[in-house]
Amino acid sequence: MRVELSIDRTKELPKGAVPALEKELLKRLQNHFDDCSLVIRRAGSDGLSVYGGEKEIKKTVEEILQQTWESADDWFY
Repeated sequence: MRVELSIDRTKELPKGAVPALEKELLKRLQNHFDDCSLVIRRAGSDGLSVYGGEKEIKKTVEEILQQTWESADDWFY
């Protein structure tokens, strides 16, 4: 399964936020899915794509992403 996350390039993010998010999110995704890769890039708009999984899997990935983003104080600093 491949997950691609796009973050709007106009959003101000702290220095090092994208690599830290990638590391933490990949760790959490691999806890749920055995064969998972992750790509995070800055783009023209926010987006999430999940390849190689069922529709229910995208919902799970969205929930994991939301939990990861909301807990940034725990893993970013």
